[in-house]
Amino acid sequence: MSLTENRPVFLNLFRIRQPVSAVVSILHRISGILMVLALPGLIYLLQTSLSSPEGFSQVVALLDGQIARLFAVLMIWMLAHHLFAGIRFLILDFDVGLTKSVSSKTAWFVHVCAAVVAAIAAWALLFSGASL
Repeated sequence: MSLTENRPVFLNLFRIRQPVSAVVSILHRISGILMVLALPGLIYLLQTSLSSPEGFSQVVALLDGQIARLFAVLMIWMLAHHLFAGIRFLILDFDVGLTKSVSSKTAWFVHVCAAVVAAIAAWALLFSGASL
């Protein structure tokens, strides 16, 4: 029997169950990439708002909609997840929490903390009537 006979013919990545620490790592990378990609648009909005009173009014009108609020909640979740996962990875770099059980618990802690921060932001932005 050769090595090629033992290889899978079809590998469905959506059926493979990743450990929670792998999911945290993947989401950490994705959130970092998405935040970097959002920077030019956010810088443009800042530049427009500072250019003139009319520009400020345009940005306020743009950010006053529900879509902008949902985007803000998503950005807050990405920032919170990236921050908490980054702190977790820094702690792991000091060889703390490398066992499977502790690593799993800290990964779940990252998910829960990011979700709580996003839920608070969603409540504040979407349901309390607060403005951006």
